[in-house]
Amino acid sequence: MLLRIIYFITLVFTSFAGFAQENTKPGYDAALAKKLGADAYGMKQYVMVILVTGKAAIEDKALKDSLFAGHMKNIGRLAKEGKLVVAGPYGKNDLNYRGVFVFNTASVEETKAMVGTDPAVLAGIFDAIYIPWYCTAGLVEVNGIHEKVQKTSF
Repeated sequence: MLLRIIYFITLVFTSFAGFAQENTKPGYDAALAKKLGADAYGMKQYVMVILVTGKAAIEDKALKDSLFAGHMKNIGRLAKEGKLVVAGPYGKNDLNYRGVFVFNTASVEETKAMVGTDPAVLAGIFDAIYIPWYCTAGLVEVNGIHEKVQKTSF
């Protein structure tokens, strides 16, 4: 009888132990998740920046061209440093949204410092709206993929 009780208790505890184990998805790569800074859901915090039309109306074409060249150079630098994950312009719209940046940081203050290195923002061509954003940690892999599909540089 004692043997049956011990067997029953062992069976109950091993059953509960199975339920308590983490439900890890097939194909999960723990090393990659750690490298990308992913949480248990494969997500992480970023800061999205919406660039909107600024107050400066720069008429001098040479100056404007120079500021936009600096803007593009700054984007390239931040991307190469791994700080800027995604950047691109919006199409014409009624909201005066001009472009978007997604930064690989959870800190709005740190993002403001990085955006503050953009000549077009400094000149007032663009103003910036900062929004914390929770998204897939895999987003940081986009720049590496982009390098493989970009035929011509700006």
